[in-house]
Amino acid sequence: MNLSNKRWFQVLVGFILVFLLIYLIYITRFIFDPLFKYVGAVAFPFIAAGLLFYLTKPILKLLMKYKVPKLVAILLVFILIIVVGYVFTIFVIPIAQDQYTRFINNIPSMIKGAEDVIDYIQDNQKIIPDEVYNTIDNIMANLQTYFEGFMTFLLGFITQVIGFVFSLVLVPFFLFFMFKDGDKFIPFVTQIFEPKKASNLRNLLRKIDHTLSAYIQGQLLVSLSIGIMLFIGYLIIDLNYALALALFGMMMCIVPFIGPFIAVIPAVIVGVFQDPMNVVWIALIMIIAQQIEGNFISPNIMGHVLRIHPLTIITIILAAGSIAGFIGILFAVPFYAVVKTIIVHFWETYQDTRKNKEDALI
Repeated sequence: MNLSNKRWFQVLVGFILVFLLIYLIYITRFIFDPLFKYVGAVAFPFIAAGLLFYLTKPILKLLMKYKVPKLVAILLVFILIIVVGYVFTIFVIPIAQDQYTRFINNIPSMIKGAEDVIDYIQDNQKIIPDEVYNTIDNIMANLQTYFEGFMTFLLGFITQVIGFVFSLVLVPFFLFFMFKDGDKFIPFVTQIFEPKKASNLRNLLRKIDHTLSAYIQGQLLVSLSIGIMLFIGYLIIDLNYALALALFGMMMCIVPFIGPFIAVIPAVIVGVFQDPMNVVWIALIMIIAQQIEGNFISPNIMGHVLRIHPLTIITIILAAGSIAGFIGILFAVPFYAVVKTIIVHFWETYQDTRKNKEDALI
């Protein structure tokens, strides 16, 4: 058999051509600068509209199922988004902002309390080695510097968010056309292919759409559920800044697997200064929330669409964080899920083709 007809050789040549294409794009990237700038300008409104599209698509489908005209259904979805945004802005954000301001103003007294505790331990405990005290003293001496650095980072992040707000003007337009013409995308892409390949590509695009839909709807709804459960739990134990801490926990839970661990850190810090016993209650609240989410919410929302092992998620998040920072952490898992869907699809296609050839030879 000719070497060029062997499957492994064709795959190898394909990989080489892909890497050559990437290398050529890299060395001629100055040609693509205008394109990259254009993509960067529309990336945020496109991604924001895409998130809203996948979140509200079930509502649009439900309305259309009951014979509501498509344009009317789109208008109702937009009204729902506006109402939810208005309620959130009027009733939730002011309370959270007030709690956040009080928390920031209370930080100096919290730092002073921590210093008093350390001083007490140093004065009444001689078992701990001096090196440990020196390390603690160094941390406490620079605690204000660390906090100022964190606040500088936070202010820079807020500045970027404000810049993104100006891009929000484009989001409704993107979202409207996604709703209106989204079902035309797959036929438009597949029309240039022969029927068999077009059918294969349609199946692939539907699988990618299903994967993205399951991940985005699932992860955001899971985060919302955990945020509500944390808020209820914090109210029960009368934790200070309950709403702000629950909102922080909800946002952090968007990050798969490691998000819940980050979510409770501010709550634990606040709880320690309010009442050390709160640490136990906060841990118990998070465990209960995680158990409810893991056993009831996630299986019913995401199902088994993603099928990604937790160790794989940790590895992906660590790698993406070192390469692209927080943005990489947010988009690493859905990107991996899409790539996995594509690879699995082509592998199944190859297996089916191979089986059909074997059946034909029998």
